[in-house]
Amino acid sequence: MKTTTTTTTTAANTKLILLHPSSNFHKPTTNASVSHRLWLLFFFTFFTLAFSLALFNTTLPNPTSLSPTSTIPLPPSISDALLHYAISSNASSSSSHMSLSEITAISNVLSACSHTCNFLVFGLTHESLLWHALNLNGRTVFLDDSEFLISKFEQSHPYHGIEAYDVSFATMVKDFKSLLSAAKSQLQNDCRPVQNLLFSDCKLGINDLPNHIYQVPWDVILVDGPSGYSPASPGRMAPIFTAGVLARSKKGGGDKTHVFVHDISRNVERISSDEFLCRENLVEAVDLLGYFVVEKMGDNRFEFCRNSTLSSLRSSSESSGNEDGDDDEDD
Repeated sequence: MKTTTTTTTTAANTKLILLHPSSNFHKPTTNASVSHRLWLLFFFTFFTLAFSLALFNTTLPNPTSLSPTSTIPLPPSISDALLHYAISSNASSSSSHMSLSEITAISNVLSACSHTCNFLVFGLTHESLLWHALNLNGRTVFLDDSEFLISKFEQSHPYHGIEAYDVSFATMVKDFKSLLSAAKSQLQNDCRPVQNLLFSDCKLGINDLPNHIYQVPWDVILVDGPSGYSPASPGRMAPIFTAGVLARSKKGGGDKTHVFVHDISRNVERISSDEFLCRENLVEAVDLLGYFVVEKMGDNRFEFCRNSTLSSLRSSSESSGNEDGDDDEDD
């Protein structure tokens, strides 16, 4: 850089040297330089906008993903259940299968639960997978007298998280009258309506289940097992008695328990329901399904039904009139 030097002499003979910048330093900006900067600004703004738009689009849901025709995978348990019933729908109908009206009655109660349902089912049947699927967000427990069927059911449907336990029955249909008489004579002791069955010696009480089963406040109980109505079969008097006690003795949950009994037209199911679920609690009978709503009781109650005398007379009369009427049924 070129400079010019100017020397000024002061009174004290001191020289002051001033440096003047060359005029080349103030060279004006050319048009090419301005154009270059504008292009840089343009490209910077363009790429910033492009990046912002790309980021914004990735955060918005794709409208096509919300359309009714979009494919959303079903949980394996639901798809398995649907497949199961789609295949079996072509099979020949069986008297052991529930009717559409019976299934609808149970489904309506499950869907009406104000919270997740605790659903206890006696018997593994054709509808078991459906019960588990309908109570998807609740807890469903199956009880059956066949350990083999339980194991096969769990292995056939591994995605469901099936909770099932085998139970041993010490009862036989041929002993029903004596078992019923013994239970009624022990209403203030081992066969009382409010108790912990885990410690009960009542012959109709099921006391060999896992301990936690007796502590669950069951909302819905279905008695559809054990199967068989031959004189040597276990019958359903023990499950019906147990359901009546669990409903009246439950701690927590709602005051009422919805109890369904399938094949209620048969002697054991009808008479046991009269004695331990009570006709005064009968809501409706749908085909072969009896629907009861049973309220929990205080510890000082020793009768299952308010109209116990009338119930006993009616049951005794029906039992004597139909003692052998259904022995040929095999469900």
